[in-house]
Formats: sequence, C-alpha cells, structure tokens
Amino acid sequence: MSEHRQAVGGLPLFWRGEPAQTAVPVLYVHGVPTDGDDFKPFLARTGGIAPDLPGFGRSGKPAEFDYSIEGYADYLAVFLNHVDVERCSLVVHDWGGAALALAQREPERVERLVIIDAVPLLPGYVPHRLARLWARPGVGELLMGLTTRRSASLLSRGAMAGRRPMEPALAERAWRHFDHGTQRAILKLYRSTDPDGLARAGMRLGELRCPALVLWGAEDPYVPASFAHAYAGALGGEVRVEVLERASHWPWIDRPEAVDLVAGFLLA
Repeated sequence: MSEHRQAVGGLPLFWRGEPAQTAVPVLYVHGVPTDGDDFKPFLARTGGIAPDLPGFGRSGKPAEFDYSIEGYADYLAVFLNHVDVERCSLVVHDWGGAALALAQREPERVERLVIIDAVPLLPGYVPHRLARLWARPGVGELLMGLTTRRSASLLSRGAMAGRRPMEPALAERAWRHFDHGTQRAILKLYRSTDPDGLARAGMRLGELRCPALVLWGAEDPYVPASFAHAYAGALGGEVRVEVLERASHWPWIDRPEAVDLVAGFLLA
C-alpha cells in the first residue's frame, strides 16, 4: 500500500492509499484511540484512502486544532479536495462517525455508506464509563497521566468478544502513538459535545439516501447494538443491518468475515 505524508490544510497528515476497485474511491475514517491502519484489510479488498485523523497516529497533533465533530468534518472536506476526490463511498468507525457531519452537508458526494460501531449521532446515547471520566476536567488529565501499557489493556476490557481486552496487535499499535498529543486530542474530542449535541449533529441523517450498510458487534460495551437499528431508522435510503454475534467494538477483528461483508457491499 502506498504511504503519503503531506501538509494538508497546514497540518502534517499521513494516509494510506490503494487504487480504487470500486466505482468511486472509498474514504475510511477511524475512531479513538487508533489510526487509519485499522482499515488495511479493507483497503486490500476495495482500494481507497485511510488517513490518520489529526491528533492520532502519524499525523500532526497541534493543540489549536478543532477536535470536534464539526472540526473533523471541516478538515475531511479539505482533505478530499486535496486528494481530488469529488464523490466517494464512506466507511466510518467509532468517532470516525464525525465524517457523517460532512456527509449530511453534502449528501450528493456520498455513493455508498458503511457505519461500523460508530458514535451515535442519535437521541438516547449514554456515554460509557471511560468516556464520562475523560469528559471531566482534571479527572481526564489525571487518568491520562496514570495510564500505562498494562492499565490501558485493563481499561479496554470488553473491546473484543468475550469481554476480552483489546487484541494485542491492535493494543500495541494504539499504545505506540498514545503520546501527549493524542491524549489531548481525545480529551478535547470527548469534551466537545454531550449526548444532546450528538443528537443535534445527526438531525439531517434522513437526507442521506444512498445505499447503506450498518454493521455492529453484538457485544460492543461502548455503543450498544440497538444503535445499529436506530441508525437504520434515521437514514433516508435503503439500509442493510448486520449485527454480528461473537463480535465487539472492532467486529472485523473478532469476525474477519466482516471484511467480506463490507467489501461485497462496496463492490456491488
């Protein structure tokens, strides 16, 4: 896979790319606390683009960046213009769901949509315990400062099926980039909005009328699988819902056949 490091919007950005195997390129948008390498198995099947979002992985992590849903939506619009992509399919995971704000602004740019265990831009979400701690000033900084490789593994309990901690290779990759810049980005992101703000950010989901696939791990402890069906009800087009048993927050790691589901949908 090709690797790119360029200044985009005045910020150093890293992304991986593969020639598109689909009608339009696929933009893959990762969540917390990982990076675009989450999507390497998907890129191998469909091609596309997977950036490390500002604040994560190998991209820049400036204190002054707007680490919020709208801030990421604005930046992704700049990125798509930079790589000369007018229309794309969109795959989002976890806080990568911030890209749905951009999709709602310009629904005509989205060919197909895949939502995987994404932060709910919907009513009724109750943040998980770790999210509530990160959102509290002082408490979040203390928790970040006390986080070690071992405690990070303990805090991630439930990230994999069977209430296991984060899969070792994934945990090692996340820890490698878990510096002060990423810690600051996480705290700012979780403090940028509340459940009511998340619901407001998804008020125009019904304007997304492209074909959509909503894929969820049945054992996700962070975002309950009920939100898979809530997303399906909020979107305005034809939606397929797949809730995978024996899968958690990164369902394609627990159930590798999830890559086939997503690739088949995007290649259709």
